[in-house]
Amino acid sequence: MFREKGFTGSSMRDLAEKIGIEAASLYNHIQSKSQILNEIIWGVSHDCREQLERLETVDGTSLQKIEALIRFHTQMMLTRLEEYSVMVNEWIHLEPEKLAEFATERRWYVKKMEEIVQEGINKGEFKPLMPYVVVLNILSSVRGLEFWHRSAKSHTAAEIEENMVAHLIGGLKN
Repeated sequence: MFREKGFTGSSMRDLAEKIGIEAASLYNHIQSKSQILNEIIWGVSHDCREQLERLETVDGTSLQKIEALIRFHTQMMLTRLEEYSVMVNEWIHLEPEKLAEFATERRWYVKKMEEIVQEGINKGEFKPLMPYVVVLNILSSVRGLEFWHRSAKSHTAAEIEENMVAHLIGGLKN
């Protein structure tokens, strides 16, 4: 519902109706819709952080790490569209202290991805591009997969993933 209507367009009454219970009963289980938003965003964010930290501990080229991140984010968008979209689009509605914490987390994540790209540039694996632009392009391209979900899906998820990787890596390789 947060993905469809946005956080501000969704009420606790709407949420209760969607899951088939009375709004008053919903409050017995959930303090507020902000709590739900927080849990969705931090759950997906945790999975993203965990993937990136795992990649930092394995041997591999920068190319292999960036490919793994592209595949990870593509899979998130293909298999967990609702949660991933809410994290990407609705995080600005977090309560102030969580908002600041999440903004810091996002900056950390982008910086870590930039470091992988810069390492690839330094080692001659990648073209000399601005790492920040590369990261924005990767993450923005993945977010565009929402259109695939809305389409007739004339391509399989596997085809989408392979083509996404080929396109994004192709633009990076030296």
